[in-house]
Amino acid sequence: MAFDTRLLTGVGVLAAVTEAGNFARAAEILGLTPSGVSRAVARLEARVGVRLFDRNPREVSLTEEGRRFHARVMPLLASLDEAAAEAAGAAAVVRGRLRVSVDPWFARMVLAPELQRFLTRYPLLSVDVTTSNYREEMMTGVDVAVRFGPPDASSLITRKLLETPVLTVAAPAYLDRHGEPQSPHDLVHHETLLFRDPQTGLPFPWEFRRGGNVIEIKVSSRLVLDDPSVAVSACLAGQGIFQSVAISLAPFLSRGELVRVLPDWSEELYPLYAYHPSRHFPPAKVRAFLDFIQEIAKEDSSSLNY
Repeated sequence: MAFDTRLLTGVGVLAAVTEAGNFARAAEILGLTPSGVSRAVARLEARVGVRLFDRNPREVSLTEEGRRFHARVMPLLASLDEAAAEAAGAAAVVRGRLRVSVDPWFARMVLAPELQRFLTRYPLLSVDVTTSNYREEMMTGVDVAVRFGPPDASSLITRKLLETPVLTVAAPAYLDRHGEPQSPHDLVHHETLLFRDPQTGLPFPWEFRRGGNVIEIKVSSRLVLDDPSVAVSACLAGQGIFQSVAISLAPFLSRGELVRVLPDWSEELYPLYAYHPSRHFPPAKVRAFLDFIQEIAKEDSSSLNY
């Protein structure tokens, strides 16, 4: 059966409309007229037999069927881009536009201060950063994603960037008022700050590990948060004890704004993974970004003896 080239054209238009948010901006990106973009989308919808976009005068958005179709075809489109770059001899050149989705805490505390170094190193590259804790559709419109936690089973390619200890910390003002817990079990009598797992919607359990022993403590809290930056700010204000990945806590600990609680029970490690869709050799810009992320993450981890 002959390949329908109009299908490939339609997929490219779908990707542009999804990124741009409406037909007019997509038309500018593609060098087409808005009516041409609209006709291409209509032909693609007729070809696949489902409505891919909800339309209104100002913007368009993917339908549920459209989101599923987009998630399936974007890795294929990325592979075509990669093949074209390799054929043109560009696989070894870090250039173009790199779109990344990064965990908010890592983006704010580790990546953002070092972005100028990355851009200086690769002057032909521009970077578009979005932040999110969530993994649903995390690869939509991006080249690479960075998330804390074990990887899910998926078709994505994963690369472990590092493992960071999980530390229990509090502000000196809180410990002055409430005393310092001497064992993990003492935490049931303390105010704690809980961080919600973006995958389950439930607070992360508190584990303590030492010499092969693992204790899970069922702490309770009147404050549950879904942004670790907010949780750290609340902890700094003395509102309770918090468990956090160690990465980027070094400045707070070295200045004495936070102190470690139960340091002998901090052998739990939590991974940071990168995801990208291609099963083949990733483009140079993706490889450069992953190497840089690993570089600055290791620098942060070595800035304090955890």
